[in-house]
Amino acid sequence: MVMDQNSPHPSSYLNRLSRWKIIVLLLVATLILVILVSISIGSMQIPLGNVYSILTKDIPILGDLIQGNPTAIQTEVVLNIRFPRVLAATVVGVALTCAGVVLQGLLRNPMADPYVLGISAGASLGASLAIAFGLGSTFLGYLYGVPLMAFVGALATIFIVYNIAKRGNGSSMLSMLLIGIAASAFLSAIVSLIKLISSEALHGIIYWIMGSLQFSGWNHVIIASPLIFVGMVVIYYFSRDLNMIALGETQAKHLGVDADKLKTRMLVCASLITAAAVSISGIIGFVGLIIPHITRLLIGPDHRILIPASSLLGAIVLILCDTMARTVMSPAEIPVGIITALLGCPFFVYLLLRRRTSFGNWQ
Repeated sequence: MVMDQNSPHPSSYLNRLSRWKIIVLLLVATLILVILVSISIGSMQIPLGNVYSILTKDIPILGDLIQGNPTAIQTEVVLNIRFPRVLAATVVGVALTCAGVVLQGLLRNPMADPYVLGISAGASLGASLAIAFGLGSTFLGYLYGVPLMAFVGALATIFIVYNIAKRGNGSSMLSMLLIGIAASAFLSAIVSLIKLISSEALHGIIYWIMGSLQFSGWNHVIIASPLIFVGMVVIYYFSRDLNMIALGETQAKHLGVDADKLKTRMLVCASLITAAAVSISGIIGFVGLIIPHITRLLIGPDHRILIPASSLLGAIVLILCDTMARTVMSPAEIPVGIITALLGCPFFVYLLLRRRTSFGNWQ
């Protein structure tokens, strides 16, 4: 057995590993339950047994555990409307939260989130251009055109921000943060100008910027999921290096970590998964900011457990918020970005007031 580098005693590491497995299993079980409950709730109430039967009917053993009696309409609603939407909420929640963990670790700042480097502003500009000038209808169709333009805008922004910061001060994280803030302000101004001159497309632009999963379907999930999966696998592979860089770049270098290469890899991966998520959901704030912080307070700063636990919790929270968004004012629907902001802002203020000392030494 290879002893963990961060623990002087193998038994201590094994105890933590056992606890981590329990935490992840509990979160996975909770996520599955939340998915089933979310699918069952809506303008058409579908019994949980029927939901389970529809989703598992072709799975050996599992399909025989609960025998439901779903109708053809219920099957259609579950498989083609609610299930893909819930899966979209899952992958978006996972991506935004994982990106938040990475950026908070790299910046060593619990106030960082996936949008701090201008990613959301770039995505907003891409989507606004597609909606305002009809690119969403003429370029691969609306279903693909708007998400694709948002994805390109997000990646282009982080590429520009990174290269400017690299020229200025060797890719300093502080430089990237400041340039990202400036880029966000600049791009947001362009989006405002587009809204001003595009009266016919104004509603569509505003609705996308507010963040919504209303139009998410199987195609969106299929396109975004591989990008998010690959990015997260790479991020988790370097989770131990993230632990070391949290101690400071100098100490990380003494421990054999190439800080510059690690920052580049993590920024690329965080930007990739954020861009993929934002391209299908629009701008959903606070998830990547609050969930990593809450998880860190509950289980500690070790990225080997923090990344999977935060990602699962982020998926659970976003599914619950999206369920509220489509049911609170049914048959009307509230953009889920409004729900996350209404719940996230006061809760984050509460965390600041209760745990203000943690910001001095948040590790």
